[in-house]
Amino acid sequence: MNPAFGLVVIGAQWGDEGKGKLVDLFAAEADAVVRYQGGTNAGHTLVVEGRKTVLHLIPSGILHPGKRCVIGSGCVVDPVALAAEMDELAAAGVDVGPDRLLISHAAPAILEVHKRLDRARESSAGDEKIGTTGRGIGPAYEDAVSRAAVRMGDLRDPDRLRARIEALLFEKNVLLRAHGQPEFTTECILEALEPVRARLLPFLGDAGALLTSLNEAGGRILFEGAQGALLDVWHGTYPYVTSSSTVAANAAVGVGVGPQVITDVLGVTKAYATRVGSGPFTTELNDSIGEHLRRVGREFGATTGRPRRCGWLDLPALRYAIRINGITRLAVTKLDVLRGVDPIKICTHYRWRGRTYDVMPTDAASWAELEPVYESLPGFSEELANARTPEDLPPAARRFLSFVEARTGRPIELVSVGPGRNENVLFAPRAGGRDGRGEAP
Repeated sequence: MNPAFGLVVIGAQWGDEGKGKLVDLFAAEADAVVRYQGGTNAGHTLVVEGRKTVLHLIPSGILHPGKRCVIGSGCVVDPVALAAEMDELAAAGVDVGPDRLLISHAAPAILEVHKRLDRARESSAGDEKIGTTGRGIGPAYEDAVSRAAVRMGDLRDPDRLRARIEALLFEKNVLLRAHGQPEFTTECILEALEPVRARLLPFLGDAGALLTSLNEAGGRILFEGAQGALLDVWHGTYPYVTSSSTVAANAAVGVGVGPQVITDVLGVTKAYATRVGSGPFTTELNDSIGEHLRRVGREFGATTGRPRRCGWLDLPALRYAIRINGITRLAVTKLDVLRGVDPIKICTHYRWRGRTYDVMPTDAASWAELEPVYESLPGFSEELANARTPEDLPPAARRFLSFVEARTGRPIELVSVGPGRNENVLFAPRAGGRDGRGEAP
């Protein structure tokens, strides 16, 4: 990467694409690594020197000594869960001091009342439930836009904190009663916060001011997306979406810097597709191949442990993600999971009521009726774990990658062939998708 960059690493599917590994890899060249949306409903799994680390809110750059990590105001922060995550990292020998981690004082706080309300709504929804993690993310974002949120900066002032909680519970308890749930008292909320309140105060600050100064000084900022582009609350498969804006443009909004700070967008996609929870999934496989992808790919949520739905790579959905994020280049993860699958299918377009769609439509009425149209490519049986250069990949794997490049118009910069930090195939930076690794279909 060039000096003074602002790179957004974005999930180009429904999340779980392996963004954490990519952020961990690129963090070596960054001065600051930033989370700009989401909360503890995200989970990034990293494997460094054989040790597995699961992060939920703290940016993946924390595993690189000396890197500044920032949680922006576009995130919702569970103070108790964050303190527990900090403890786990410290127990593993990771430095998580105030000189390494900054939490925006403007970030909304997730309280126990948010979690209970989140779970109550899901329970009441029955067959119409969204499939949330029940961690209070949605209710906390609702408070932010209704101007009722308790924000992290409120932890500094006990009197203000109490007043904000009292005002919040006035409405939240009405909702809990409507769902047949017990109410909360202000004292109950304050008691839960007290063990961590003072501890978190040294970490609070102005994320936007820090990052703007860093950018103006020629610093390198890495923005770490959570969830995936197709779960964006405005542009995803609504209503089966998360409660925040996951697209790359929100990286600037979610931390308080100007859009010019973003200079590049890397889209991360699996070599197949997965989704957690409810919602449309046109290429889903409910057969032995889907089970193979789930088993070999270990497709279970890092945060929830829920099994993920699996299917073929969906190029219309990927093209849509490229469009709404301004993705300039791609990284393909879990190519090794396709080993032994023959043929490998890729959805190239949809059909719906006599029309052809090369890009995923945003009309929810069409999703249940979309017919995927596939092209089949030859599979491969070779082990990929030791591949480090394009030439190490079998011809069928190279053809698969060339196919994706040709059909998306975006170059592939990196291919992950295993969970470890160094289990990657790197390609030289290119302006287009041709590099001589085989004829594009």
